[in-house]
Amino acid sequence: MSLIDGLARSALFTLDPETAHGLSVTALKSGLVPGCRSDRDPRLAVTVAGLSFPNPLGMAAGYDKNAEVPNELIRLGFGFAEIGTLTPKPQQGNPKPRIFRLIRDHAVINRLGFNNQGHAAAHARISGNRREGLLGVNIGANKDSEDRVGDYVAGISRFADVADYFTVNISSPNTPGLRNLQTREALSDLLGRVLAERDQKSKRIPVFLKIAPDLTEPDLDDIAAECLAHRLDGVIVSNTTLSRAGLSADPKSGEAGGLSGRPVFARSTIVLAKMRQKLGADMPLIGVGGIDSDETAAEKMRAGADLVQLYTGFIYGGPLLPGRIVRGLSRLCDRENLARISDLRDTKTAHYAAMAIPE
Repeated sequence: MSLIDGLARSALFTLDPETAHGLSVTALKSGLVPGCRSDRDPRLAVTVAGLSFPNPLGMAAGYDKNAEVPNELIRLGFGFAEIGTLTPKPQQGNPKPRIFRLIRDHAVINRLGFNNQGHAAAHARISGNRREGLLGVNIGANKDSEDRVGDYVAGISRFADVADYFTVNISSPNTPGLRNLQTREALSDLLGRVLAERDQKSKRIPVFLKIAPDLTEPDLDDIAAECLAHRLDGVIVSNTTLSRAGLSADPKSGEAGGLSGRPVFARSTIVLAKMRQKLGADMPLIGVGGIDSDETAAEKMRAGADLVQLYTGFIYGGPLLPGRIVRGLSRLCDRENLARISDLRDTKTAHYAAMAIPE
């Protein structure tokens, strides 16, 4: 981490996490944060679900909830940016405080609860700005919805004209009952209705499913079977965990919500590798959880990921982190004499898939 990054982080960490997040978005919007000037390395280009990504590193949903800074994120060096989670109606989310830093663990616990300004505001913002990179739209359901699947269908309908891909987020632990949509019968209904809506559009937009890391082997078998049966375009592994295993002593570690950051790396990577084996070589996978360096990004690809995403690593690593990771992946290609970064994929899938999912 550079001196500038360190000073900026120290200043932001004097504030409560939600205020600091808002200031970081404002800083990006204002142009105060410099972009990444490194040239594109053609070895890092990846084609997934028919989309051409300049590099495999993306910003995960949760940072830019309301589509305020997708272009600015691309300028930092990300190969793509995912906005949301967006729900049809605006909602405040859960009561504050609802974000907690676990600094010794380089982790965060959040129980935000899909706080966002709703479909209309985000769509207007995207439509009114010139696009500079690939945009993913992460869609969810309102907490008080009487038809949660219908909320996902509404997301497909609303953003079909602006999204490069969709993420169906059924894995947040902070909306009561949402993860029940991961059960096989519910998932079959959800995917059937969402993909039917997508297929009515003039352009076929890839749809990815974001799953939790807190799943058993039978759960993964059911999800994989439904993804294959519905010919889904890809799976994102994974969202935050409810586990608190391995955390250092910190009074905040007992807060309710989903845990993200370094402690999630092993669990999410094991689930990723198991899903690669269950889904086969052709299903695109996006690895998320604990990525904060070029080596952790590369390890996700070795475990089976085509693309990777981060968010908590950005909190601790600062705005220069994406550029550092992308440059580090180029150096890795040099060291290992790789013609393309995707040659890393699956080289350690069997290693991780043989591990038990932590309790």
